[in-house]
Amino acid sequence: MRLNRLAVTDYRNLSAAVLEPAPQLTVLCGANGQGKTNLLEAVWLLTGGKSFRGAKDAELIRRGADFAVLEAAFEAGDRPQEIRLTVGAKGTQRPGRTVRLNGADRGRAASIAGTFTAVAFDPNHLSLVKGGPEGRRHFLDAALCQLYPGYLAAERRYLRVVAQKNALLKAYDITPGGDVLLETYNEALVTYGCEVMRRRAGYLDQLAPAAAANYRDISSGAEKLEIQYCPCCDPGSPEALAAKLREVKNTELRAGFCLTGPHREDLEILIDGQSGKIYGSQGQQRSAVLSMKLAEASVAGEVLGEHPVMLLDDVLSELDDARQTYLLTRIEDKQTFVTTCDSAAFARTNGKLVFVDHGTVREG
Repeated sequence: MRLNRLAVTDYRNLSAAVLEPAPQLTVLCGANGQGKTNLLEAVWLLTGGKSFRGAKDAELIRRGADFAVLEAAFEAGDRPQEIRLTVGAKGTQRPGRTVRLNGADRGRAASIAGTFTAVAFDPNHLSLVKGGPEGRRHFLDAALCQLYPGYLAAERRYLRVVAQKNALLKAYDITPGGDVLLETYNEALVTYGCEVMRRRAGYLDQLAPAAAANYRDISSGAEKLEIQYCPCCDPGSPEALAAKLREVKNTELRAGFCLTGPHREDLEILIDGQSGKIYGSQGQQRSAVLSMKLAEASVAGEVLGEHPVMLLDDVLSELDDARQTYLLTRIEDKQTFVTTCDSAAFARTNGKLVFVDHGTVREG
């Protein structure tokens, strides 16, 4: 996977910018608040239209403009392709995030998930260890959406049924035929939920050992990382999920919402056998996330047959010298974008320097 060119118009503080990255390392340099992360985020949007910062449409469009436009030329499997992604403001002719792939209208940007693949890593990803289970589920789901296009559909159907079931549970006593409707929703939850759980379990079978090996290398063998999937039941058994839903039925009726299923699952991240969230130091947590992100990229390379683009936002400033050296070694020969306030850290690399200043982009 390689991005050859990106043209950005009216995207955040970038009124008009063109980026022609190197085949391997491109270093985006500049002071804070100049647009480096915005440019990195624009590359990430090509994966399917979502921001790794969780931004809404209005935040992506430059103030005073109606649309933001991203035009990219890239290679996937040695095949040249083009994406034109538009973010329209509310009230415009075409609001939201829409996309054209190789000149053909594909509708919503999410429809091209898996076409252009990337892995993003920024300091906020420490929430993978420190935060709640929602962030860890999102980590799994975002990776799986790029690897298996059908996963996004299954996840959305599952979440739609969860929302419908929650609405029923809140109004169960006044809903005619509520018991029959509840059974119908539970049957759908089993169908879509098992697909989500099966994919998550299979993905973690690949990711966990790769992340553990990365962590072992980062810590020079001094510490051990384990990642364990915590499903609500046997992820390969529809019967087990159906039984779990029957088991919690009365409790759900009292609570008024759905209490079990893949939307409430978690990962347990252990460092030397103890919870990384509770007992891990800042350095250990950072190393765990770095290990997981590098493993995410390597698994994507195995599944897709080519390595995804790496997007690293202000990462080196968060790492000591040993971890910096390890990371720079791991990204050799892979197309990587790194943002930094100090390009001196990359003096020992052959990276292409690109300077970002008040929304303008120029090569060094």
